[in-house]
Amino acid sequence: MHVSSSENIQRLEAHIAYSFKKASLIEEALTHKSFAQEKSNKPHFFNERLEFLGDAVLGLVISEYLYRTYPHYTEAELSKIKAYAVQEATLAEAALKLDIGSYLRLGKGEEASGGRKKPSLLANAFESIIAAIYLDGGFKNTKEFVLINLEEKIKNLIEKDLIFDYKTSFQEMVQEKFGVLPQYRLKKEEGPEHMKTFHVEVCIKKIFYGTGKGRSKKEAEQKAAEEGMKKIKNVKTDTN
Repeated sequence: MHVSSSENIQRLEAHIAYSFKKASLIEEALTHKSFAQEKSNKPHFFNERLEFLGDAVLGLVISEYLYRTYPHYTEAELSKIKAYAVQEATLAEAALKLDIGSYLRLGKGEEASGGRKKPSLLANAFESIIAAIYLDGGFKNTKEFVLINLEEKIKNLIEKDLIFDYKTSFQEMVQEKFGVLPQYRLKKEEGPEHMKTFHVEVCIKKIFYGTGKGRSKKEAEQKAAEEGMKKIKNVKTDTN
């Protein structure tokens, strides 16, 4: 597939939900250096410079979104979420869903080695497209593109507590302050079998410190540990 054809550019624009005023930007964003090197008889731009800019713009979009959306999270927690959102695997998955690999301009060797499905090339192309949109249409359009493709992943990750291991952190704090392990107890289950909600409480030396609920015991325990961490920070004990 040749991205330089107007028909294919329009098809790609439909996938990414953005129409370029300057078609040369999207061509550059999808051109790998292996393609440019094979066309040595005339100069060809490739996407590494756009990737550099796209990485910075992506970081700003995600940072602003997290700052405004999750005001109660600490800098360390926001940094963890951002690291997930901008990692190669996340960007490659987003690029794959947009079928960006089909539009890449690759050299023969890169094509033969399966470059259209390589996570690194897909992630780089995704960042390059971010930069191309930024240069062509400004920050507002870029932010819309980024969040359309990444916001749901971020929300899903946070809702399922897949970033923050509160149980481990809480256990370390409890052991340091009390010299014992926290105890989790299932209080109740409710709802149909396929949509159960679990309620868990956590205690230290039989004293209640937190409760949590979730679609799994693990999720409920994580939430109970998170609540427990907030309370334990103000507890003064002598473990000697």
